Amino acid sequence: MIDLSKLDKHAAGKLFDHAVLPKQTTEKDIREGCKEAIKYNCAAMYSANPYYTPIIKEELKGTDILIGTGIGFPFGSQPSAVKVFETEYAVKAGCTVIDFVINVGAMKDKNYDVVRQELKDFKKAAGSCITKAILEVCYLNDEEIELGAKMVAEAGIDYCKTSTGQFEGPTMQQFLIIKKALEGTPVKLKVSGVKFPRPQNAWCFIMAGAELIGTRSAPEIIDGLEMCREIGIVPKYVG
Repeated sequence: MIDLSKLDKHAAGKLFDHAVLPKQTTEKDIREGCKEAIKYNCAAMYSANPYYTPIIKEELKGTDILIGTGIGFPFGSQPSAVKVFETEYAVKAGCTVIDFVINVGAMKDKNYDVVRQELKDFKKAAGSCITKAILEVCYLNDEEIELGAKMVAEAGIDYCKTSTGQFEGPTMQQFLIIKKALEGTPVKLKVSGVKFPRPQNAWCFIMAGAELIGTRSAPEIIDGLEMCREIGIVPKYVG
């Protein structure tokens, strides 16, 4: 559990993966997003696919901010071979962290071998990159969420992520199912799709055990830290 009383606003930026994901995203949007990620000391900067990875790499040169992208984004329905190719392309383009969307349809059809294999294929293709697997919990029932989280751990993925942020975000109850399923494993927890009001909800997920929040609203949430401290959601900073 992260002790937020020890983090000032600058250090707290490392709890956020900043993302620019709209369908009509332009190069200008990506460059501006990179500048925001740098300003707010974010952990990573993401585009929805590897197309803009070279731009992100250029903008983040000389920083410690990770270069991120999505694979199978946002539906996860591509065959594993297609996702592997996309992952390998992302690695060659310069990504250092990659978020992979599991095949929701296969999970709901109980084709568990398909999901297990695509996770293994992804982990191998990602090489030394940090890996994150997205469950898209809004389309899964509680049992599927629990099983999906355990499959992520079995595959050796670094993070289990709730959502792409493109559809309905997670409830706290869904997040806690994942957290419980992963107890005793090294898998970390990432939340995306934080609902309004974003600052309050995002900091509550951190307080509940999330190590990362993926969001297009990182500046708004980080700027809201002191407000959340004032109203008692986040403990006061003691250094």
